[in-house]
Amino acid sequence: MNSTFSRVLCLCTAAATLGVLTGVQANATVKPFTGSRQRFDSGWRFHRGDFADSAGGPEVTGWVWKPDSNSLPNDASVNAAPNLETHDGGWLPATYDDVFHGRVGYAWYRAALPPIHRGRTVLRFTNVDDNATVYVNGHKVGEHDGWDTPFQFDITADVEPNSRNVVAVLVQNTAGGGGINGPVSLVFNRVRVPVGATSSYSDAKWNTVQLPQDFVVGTPFSKSADTSHGFHPVMVGWYRKQFYLPASARGRQIWLNFGGIYRDARLWINGKFVGRHQSGYTPYRPNVTPYIHFGSDNLIAVRVDPTRFEGWWYEGGGIYRHVWLEEHNALRVKHWGTFVISSVHNVTSADPSADLTIQTTVANSSSRTVVAHLESRVVSPTGLSVASIGANVRLPRYSSHRVTTTVHLEKAALWSLQHRNLYRLVSTVSSNNHETDVHYTTFGVRTIQFNAATGFYLNGRPVKLKGTCNHQDFAGVGIGVPDYVFKYRIMRLKQMGSNAYRCSHNPPATELLDQCDRQGMLVMDENRHLGDTYSPKSGPSTKVGNLSDLKEMVLRDRNHPSVIMWSMCNEEPLQSTATGAHIFAAMRQVTRALDPTRPVTCAMNGGWGYGISNVEDLQGCNYNPGSYDRFHAEFPNKPMYGSEVGSTVSTRGIYTNSKKLGYVSAYDVNAPSWAQTAEVTWSAIASRPFVAGGFVWTGFDYRGEPTPYGWPCINSHFGILDMCGFAKDNYYYYKAWWGHKPLVHILPHWNWAGEEGQPISVWCYSACHKVELFLNGKSLGVQDMPRYGHVQWEVPYEPGTLVAKAYTGGKLLATDTVSTTGQAAAIRLIPLRKTILADNEDVQLVKVEVVDAQGRVVPTADNTVHFSVSGPAELDGVANGDPSDHESDRGHSRKAFNGLCMVIVRASNKAGSITLQASGSGLTPAVVSFRSTLRTR
Repeated sequence: MNSTFSRVLCLCTAAATLGVLTGVQANATVKPFTGSRQRFDSGWRFHRGDFADSAGGPEVTGWVWKPDSNSLPNDASVNAAPNLETHDGGWLPATYDDVFHGRVGYAWYRAALPPIHRGRTVLRFTNVDDNATVYVNGHKVGEHDGWDTPFQFDITADVEPNSRNVVAVLVQNTAGGGGINGPVSLVFNRVRVPVGATSSYSDAKWNTVQLPQDFVVGTPFSKSADTSHGFHPVMVGWYRKQFYLPASARGRQIWLNFGGIYRDARLWINGKFVGRHQSGYTPYRPNVTPYIHFGSDNLIAVRVDPTRFEGWWYEGGGIYRHVWLEEHNALRVKHWGTFVISSVHNVTSADPSADLTIQTTVANSSSRTVVAHLESRVVSPTGLSVASIGANVRLPRYSSHRVTTTVHLEKAALWSLQHRNLYRLVSTVSSNNHETDVHYTTFGVRTIQFNAATGFYLNGRPVKLKGTCNHQDFAGVGIGVPDYVFKYRIMRLKQMGSNAYRCSHNPPATELLDQCDRQGMLVMDENRHLGDTYSPKSGPSTKVGNLSDLKEMVLRDRNHPSVIMWSMCNEEPLQSTATGAHIFAAMRQVTRALDPTRPVTCAMNGGWGYGISNVEDLQGCNYNPGSYDRFHAEFPNKPMYGSEVGSTVSTRGIYTNSKKLGYVSAYDVNAPSWAQTAEVTWSAIASRPFVAGGFVWTGFDYRGEPTPYGWPCINSHFGILDMCGFAKDNYYYYKAWWGHKPLVHILPHWNWAGEEGQPISVWCYSACHKVELFLNGKSLGVQDMPRYGHVQWEVPYEPGTLVAKAYTGGKLLATDTVSTTGQAAAIRLIPLRKTILADNEDVQLVKVEVVDAQGRVVPTADNTVHFSVSGPAELDGVANGDPSDHESDRGHSRKAFNGLCMVIVRASNKAGSITLQASGSGLTPAVVSFRSTLRTR
């Protein structure tokens, strides 16, 4: 591998098709229909729980089983053969019980099917643990990935009526017990439609919900629920929605676009089964045209089953990203069908230029051959058309074709962290001078380069990656994150000086990448699984034949200028093995075929230099900073970076450890055995130019994976910010060394009543050269600031004021003050925005402070605050960042945690004045007003 991995590219946010649906009148000039995309988040009905299974039909009995002697599924021709005799050869009678007893591997099951007559025949399984490959009469009829969930296969074409028929099942067990653990039956001559998917069922008693929604986040905590998922019980949920499509839409292609459903979604439209989507993290976009009733009402039903986990953190449940209803003509730009690659010239000059290679896939879904014209027009960040090119393409029926064209940009406006210049590509498809599709793609022009000796370069200039890893949930709303919260989270990280974001450990919402494009945040975009599996980790038999989830991530996200690398996986047991390298190589090949412009990598916590290391473009290093030098010495031509670093644990506003309460001191002294403190983490990266940077675990606290304690903790302590985005003290350590302005920060607070005269450890963070500390006007001395470190004093407590002054070259550059406050006396409300959109979805985040009579936040206050909203809005969530608080995030009150809490207010679809009131016992209440406004074009 060369010492430099360099790619030049132009990227775009997820493209959207827009259009106007109009009626056509004779001899009238009308705008042609060129596609429409309608947000479909309102008016859904939701039911928590499943419906009883009323499946009928004869049960399959007489099962026998044996362990697979080869430990590999390579003997189906023998064990699935219809004429195989099983009275010897190690076959044993089978009951619905565990046959593995902890063994990882495979087992074969066989049974004769009950008598079958002519007609449709479905073979239904109620429970197989873990995965199943099913054969009937020696023919493979399907595979099912996942345990404890019912599944079925249509075997009509594989059976002989009035003859002997045999089913064979290869069961894979990845951990614990396994086998065919529930009844298997035949269903004849009917299509099974669950009650919740039928048009005759009344959902009048279901709740009306607005998407995005996480239906798990509001459930009561239970000590018996899964620890790593935050002690939230999980269950099946159902959604239904009615909608109308006019008869004039007949002849168009109708698509439902679900941004994300966690997880294992099954979709019915008008009582007909459309399909299943297992992934909880990739979009689901079926063509539903065959199921639509034009000129009448239609019913969507979605069953969501989050009871099987894909990860080991809080994953929630529900339709938690946006839904879109899309209408297209038969001749159109294919979904995710545009990709713009740029070659930039004179990149570091004042007037760089660029050559754009525009790849556009045009689709023809009609039954006739079409000659189409594609017009590609480039619009500058200032709204001017700066380039245009046309091309003709002949498309046979039901086909698609990729068109490649090139244009030149003079004085290209580059995308960078400081200048987020975004271009727009307008792709117009027409035939016989009639426009059929107009497709918009936003993109930015820039270059990236990873050098094994000197790190990462953006537009030819060195940039140290100052990154954080993050899961996707947020306080109050779980994984059902409103768009503004993505903006808020990126904004808070930017304010700290962060410039990079790792999507841990799954593809993010498109809206998050949009914010990274707009605010200037570099992204490590991460796939959920190594290979084709939905288990949290991949095993030696993991398949690599499909990789559809990976393909969707790359196709969807490859046009975002913020994305600088593709991560295939995280800390896989196979990472140092030849099997892991084989799977990774196949994934890299797929990724590079779709996007040859970015490096392919993964996060490895061991085995550096082995297995996957030998087939990836960049070496991602999780922890182990003591091994940076060794790896670089042994592999001097391999670029490397810290894919996951830090994992300091701390609780905002707490300065002593308490396992009973579930709190960890906010001093930078606590880290698990495999992790490091913030100072150790960043000094190791910052002092080594060959380490391109690092992604700290984590930017924000997240639900689940409580560390170092379990119950009563229900979320992590890893965040530099808490669940609400309130800063912990380590935030200021990173801000001092990552930011661009001098600062000094004092910790802890100075409210220690009852500890007068006792020594309190006082720390200061700063990147200035010297810091002087004062208590009540008296100097406690000047200390030199160690590079990437801190200074500290042991100060006998006396009430009053601490002041820190930071100097460089004898010049005072920054000060900080911490005072002993009075008792909690009042509430202060701080809305983050002046106006919000009246679209049923936009939210206002309101910071709630408990203050003393002088208006200072009381750092130990835990008063309960009650909230009410008037006007066209409602409470959408409450939170406080307390990792051990079991209050509901969906309530109307919340305790302050160390002086702070947060309210999330969601707008309705009506504009007007919104008022939030807050009150608490013994506290002066607070009122704040803001407005919601209708969207203007």
